[in-house]
Amino acid sequence: MTQPIRIADLLTIASRQDQLPWEPFRPGIEIYPLYQNPETRSQTALLRYQPGATVPSHEHLGAEHIIVLSGSQRDHHGEYTAGTLAINPPGSDHQVSSPEGCIVLIIWEKPVLIYEEQ
Repeated sequence: MTQPIRIADLLTIASRQDQLPWEPFRPGIEIYPLYQNPETRSQTALLRYQPGATVPSHEHLGAEHIIVLSGSQRDHHGEYTAGTLAINPPGSDHQVSSPEGCIVLIIWEKPVLIYEEQ
């Protein structure tokens, strides 16, 4: 059994982000996987956006929960700064950008469908 992930630890991630083995995810965005379930395809991870990074328009096939840990990101609903919890329900869609860069905790109930890759 792995150790539980504590919110207090995640809130300090920006100060020690270079200690994590980030992996490429999308242009300008890296991922640090925390949990994956191959059967349900649910996933929990940290995402690190470089300044100016974007995720193209995509649809949520399951719920998505995002906690902004540092920096900010935005979509058509507005800007989400550090400490914000954003929940995107199944069937919702948006495009995400981070002009200044950010680190987020993201929980996907199911994978997302990126429109540009159809």
